[in-house]
Amino acid sequence: MTDAEQFEAFMRNYQNMVFSTAMRLVANQAEAEDIAQEVFLKAYERFADLRNSPTVGGWLKTVARNLSLNHLSRYRSRWTFFSEMFSGGSEEDVQEFDLPAPHSVEEDLAHADRHQLVEQALQKLPPAQRVPLVLYHLEGLTYDEIAAKLNVSLGKVKTDIFRAREALRKKISLQLAAELSG
Repeated sequence: MTDAEQFEAFMRNYQNMVFSTAMRLVANQAEAEDIAQEVFLKAYERFADLRNSPTVGGWLKTVARNLSLNHLSRYRSRWTFFSEMFSGGSEEDVQEFDLPAPHSVEEDLAHADRHQLVEQALQKLPPAQRVPLVLYHLEGLTYDEIAAKLNVSLGKVKTDIFRAREALRKKISLQLAAELSG
């Protein structure tokens, strides 16, 4: 297999993970595709080192996350920070969603529907809420790490995540109510 064929197989193996990492953060398909392309350009430059690395998945995810955050920070002036417009709320009021593991085809389909519903609602959140929420729940960063990456205060991170959870809960509840009544 030639180097080009090996890299093509490498890209196919990781393209969904790289794209979904970017998509969750930027919530725009074209921008996520551009970021994924940039990630793979960086990977191509280092392919000799990466091709047999056991940590390549983590490296790609980190590069996708960082490029997404860089992209968002370039356009930060366009953001309207929700937490700067409103105040109030407490993190202690947060309820976590506990979704059991599916055990049947019906449950698998219902789980996929819930996942799609959450992803769609997530993409509708403003960036100031979506980004910290994704970094915390999907990327596993701590509040302190998020504050450092986004160059904002710890209090802002906590407030934005709390408000994002509340907004997400409302969006999902409204969507479920609409599906049940319609």
